[in-house]
Amino acid sequence: MDKDLRIRSKVFDDMKRAPNRAMLRAVGVTDEDFKKPMIGVASTWSEVTPCNMHIDELARSAKQGAQAAGGVPLIFNTITVSDGISMGTEGMRFSLPSRDVIADSIETVVGAENLDAYVAIGGCDKNIPGCMIAIARSEVPAVFVYGGTISPGFHNGEKLDIVSVFEGVGKHNNGDISDQELHGIECHACPGAGSCGGMYTANTMASAVEALGMSLPGSSSNPAESNNKLEDCRKAGEAVYHLLEKGIYPEDIMTKKAFENAITVVMALGGSTNAVLHLLAIAHSIGVEVTIDDFDRIQKKVPHIADLKPSGKYVMQDLHKVGGVPAVMKMLYEAGYLHGDCLTVTGKTLAENLQEAASLEEGQKVILPLEKPYRENGPLVILKGNLAPSGAVAKVSGVKVKRHTGPARVYDTEEEATEAVIQNEINEGDVLVIRYEGPKGGPGMPEMLSISAILVGKGLGEKVALLTDGRFSGGTHGLVVGHIAPEAQVGGPIALLQEGDMVTIDSDLQEITMDVPEQELEERRKNWTAPPLYSKGVLGKYAYNVSCSSKGAVTDYFK
Repeated sequence: MDKDLRIRSKVFDDMKRAPNRAMLRAVGVTDEDFKKPMIGVASTWSEVTPCNMHIDELARSAKQGAQAAGGVPLIFNTITVSDGISMGTEGMRFSLPSRDVIADSIETVVGAENLDAYVAIGGCDKNIPGCMIAIARSEVPAVFVYGGTISPGFHNGEKLDIVSVFEGVGKHNNGDISDQELHGIECHACPGAGSCGGMYTANTMASAVEALGMSLPGSSSNPAESNNKLEDCRKAGEAVYHLLEKGIYPEDIMTKKAFENAITVVMALGGSTNAVLHLLAIAHSIGVEVTIDDFDRIQKKVPHIADLKPSGKYVMQDLHKVGGVPAVMKMLYEAGYLHGDCLTVTGKTLAENLQEAASLEEGQKVILPLEKPYRENGPLVILKGNLAPSGAVAKVSGVKVKRHTGPARVYDTEEEATEAVIQNEINEGDVLVIRYEGPKGGPGMPEMLSISAILVGKGLGEKVALLTDGRFSGGTHGLVVGHIAPEAQVGGPIALLQEGDMVTIDSDLQEITMDVPEQELEERRKNWTAPPLYSKGVLGKYAYNVSCSSKGAVTDYFK
C-alpha cells in the first residue's frame, strides 16, 4: 500500500464528509482541526489494578504532546485485567485472551475512526503485547509508552514485591511465618501505582519493546510515579506526529534485526518466559518470521548480566537509578550484541539513540560486567524431546540443578496439584505435571505462579520439577518448564504421560523426555480421547481459534 494514501485525515476535506465532521465537532474538533492529522491515544486506564490506575494522567500528557506538535489528539480506552489478582483462580484463564481483546479493540478503533497515527499506553502484562499486536496490524505510525514500574514495598527492613506475598503463603503453610507476618507482607508489598517491580512480564516486555525501537529511550525503566514518566508520555505524543511527517511506519522499525535486539535484551536482563510467547505473536502480526529457534540461537551467545528479581535481588526502580535500560543497551551495543542500524520511533537509528545515552553508573551492582556475568548464556532455554516435540521453555536463572529425573505426579488441573502440594503429598525428587492448561485446554493458558511460589516457600523450588502446557509468571523461579507443546488438549505427548513415568529435564542438553517406549505411547494414544473443548463466550471463541504456544498462541494463524 502506498504510504501517502494512509494519511486519512484528508477524507474530511470532502464536503460529502459533513456528517462525519458533525460528529467530531461535538467532541471539540474545529474547522482548523480538520486540516490536521487525527492522533489517537489508546489508554489502558483502569481502577482494577495498580499497574494501570495512573494511566489516565499519562494519556492526558500524551495528548498534550500530540496537540503541541500539531495534531488533533483523541483519547480512547481499552480493557485490562490483573494477572496478580487473578492468579491461582479461574480468572487467570482470561489473562492471555485479554491480550487479543486489547489488540482487537485498539485495531478496531484506529480503523473505524480513520486515525492517522496513535500512541498506545500500557501497564499490566497483557497490555504491552496487546498494544504492540494492534500497532503491528494498524498500518499507521505509532509509539508505545510503558506505564512504568511500581516502587518496592518494605516490611521489617526487607524489600518486597507481589511475589513476596505468593512465597509468603508457602512459608506460612510450612509453618515458617505467622499469620501476622503474612498479613504484614500482604499489606506492604504493593505501595502504589505501577506494574510489578521485578524483571517480571511487564518490565520484560517493556524492555523488549524499547529494544525493538517502538518506545522512546528510557520508557521501559522510568518509574510509574515520576515526572520522567509524564515527560515520556508528552514526548511520545510529539514523536508520533513527527513519525507521520517523516512517513515512518511500524514495519519500517519492527524488522527481523529489531526482534533480534529485543530477544538479546530479554536474555541479558533475565526476562520472563512470556517474552517468547509475546514476541512470537508480535512478529506474526507484523509479518516477520521469528521462531523459537531464534530464541535458542540468541540464548546461546548472550550472557545474563542483570541481578534482578525473581532470581536476583534488585527491582526495576534500582535499574532506573543506575542508568536504566538505555545504559544496558549501550553496553550491549558497544560489545557487539545489538544491531545499531535499526530505525526507531525517534526517527534515528538505535546506534544514534545510544550515542546520546548515559553509561551505567560507576560502581553500581544491578548489572554485572559482561566478562563476569550472572550466567554465560541466556536464562530462557528452549527444550525439546519426546515430551515436547514442538518445544517448551524453561527459565534457568538462579537454578543450580542442571538435570532432574524423577517420577511423574500427574494432575489435570492446577487446583488438584496445588491441593497436593499443600497437603504435603509431593515429595523431593518428584516431577509435578499440570496438563490441560494450554491455550486451548485451559482454555487461556493460565500462569502457575501461585503453585510455583508455594513450592519455593516450602523449600522445594529446586527439589521438585514443575512441568505444564500452561504458562508461568515472570515472577516464577525454580525448576519449572512451561509452554510444553503440543498441548494435552490436542493430543500432545504430555496427554499420554502416566503417574510414575520417569521424566528427565536437562537444561544443558536442552532436552525434556519421558522414559516410555514409542510403542507404549502409541497404545496409550489409541485409548486417549480429547476432553470437550470449552465453547462459551470469550473463552470459547479463544479455544476454537488460538494457535499452538510455539506459534505465539495467536488467534489469527490461518496458514
